[in-house]
Amino acid sequence: MGTLTIRNLDENVKRELRRRAAERGVSMEQEARERLAKSLDSQKKQKKATIEEILALGRKPTEPFDLKKISDEMWDEGLL
Repeated sequence: MGTLTIRNLDENVKRELRRRAAERGVSMEQEARERLAKSLDSQKKQKKATIEEILALGRKPTEPFDLKKISDEMWDEGLL
């Protein structure tokens, strides 16, 4: 395991971290570790979802659709 030192941490951030750790009954250090790990994990998941959405744009549609109906609706909404 590595060690990380964070300098010049805003006092409000430190206070909030301490409060949340106390609510959960864990150390402030444990709270910080878990929050950092969770944040990085959620960013990975979001990035993967975005990549999947982009790739899906280039694939053949899985079900038929009425392009005229879609363009008419977009026209009516002022999008075209």
